[in-house]
Amino acid sequence: MELVEVTVFYLEMMAPTRRVIPPPRDGLTVEYWRSPELASYRSLYNAVGQDYLWRTKLKMSDEALAALIGDPLTEVHVFHVNGVRAGFAEFDRRQPREIEMVQFGLTREFIGQGLGKWFLQFMIDKAWSYQPQRFWLHTCTLDHAAALPNYLKSGFVQFKQEIIHREL
Repeated sequence: MELVEVTVFYLEMMAPTRRVIPPPRDGLTVEYWRSPELASYRSLYNAVGQDYLWRTKLKMSDEALAALIGDPLTEVHVFHVNGVRAGFAEFDRRQPREIEMVQFGLTREFIGQGLGKWFLQFMIDKAWSYQPQRFWLHTCTLDHAAALPNYLKSGFVQFKQEIIHREL
């Protein structure tokens, strides 16, 4: 078993941002995916996370994953570009007065086109529509190099950092 040292950054927003990001192109939509089918969810999760060693949800049993993504306080939002699945975001709203964005990303073919900034702001606006006291997430050095700078530019503030060792 090979371990790698990873720095994890914990970020939060305590109030909504007031940024307006114009869509970088036509054909952008976000679909709220209620109770996604397991194979489709795993496929999209892997398509977005394969380059960043996302494995947590792939290791979950079907029963555990179905219970999680079927929970009405778990939200999966799929980002489409001209009808093609281009990424997704997942909210955990199970804690009162806060929302955690547990997943966020684009598939490989849509990275580097300015789409992530627009989709991130869309999800920030969606989170604040619930009027939480706190919206938070974590990212790490295994994620795309633009992730942390984009989160910070969008108004998130780092509140914690730690080094962990993770299995490759």
